[in-house]
Amino acid sequence: MLTAAHILPRPPRPDQPACGHVLDPAGHRAPRAAPAPRGTMAAMTRGTPRRRKQPRSASGTPAPSTCPCGSGQPYAACCGRFHSGVALAPTAEALMRSRYSAFAVRDEGYLLRTWHPRTRPAGVAFAAGLGWTGLEIEATEAGSAFHARGVVRFRAHFTDGGRAGVLRERSRFEREAGAWVYVDGDIDP
Repeated sequence: MLTAAHILPRPPRPDQPACGHVLDPAGHRAPRAAPAPRGTMAAMTRGTPRRRKQPRSASGTPAPSTCPCGSGQPYAACCGRFHSGVALAPTAEALMRSRYSAFAVRDEGYLLRTWHPRTRPAGVAFAAGLGWTGLEIEATEAGSAFHARGVVRFRAHFTDGGRAGVLRERSRFEREAGAWVYVDGDIDP
């Protein structure tokens, strides 16, 4: 499980000033390549990562080419970077979009990591015949980089056994240790 420690920079070593340079034996600063961020494929393999023929979501399922959140961007450049732990969602709305995408690609790990500890369930069950087909953000209240709390109203379109439906919810988010997390939500009839 990735934690904030996996994506935050490491503190400098005694021979490494905070500027990212290493002192050579003569005391001169020699530039060095930055290490791969912890938690990335490059850091785990200690070499150049191999490219997969088909991108995959963090859950291991084939990643969609276009992000399910409706941004129109490629999945890897949008919510996929949050799912993989490369970046944190900067706003409550971005977290809402990334969580919707996590439901669409069935990424239970991401959903649990971004759920507030006091309301987090033990697991997430994905219904076999349920498919998420579109997201509309109706409104946001606060939830920017300058807020501690935020609310996002949205409509999530789905199909269940071939029948179309819409889930309308008002979700509440808070910052926990600097990262946005989902607290709870009220489903509108």
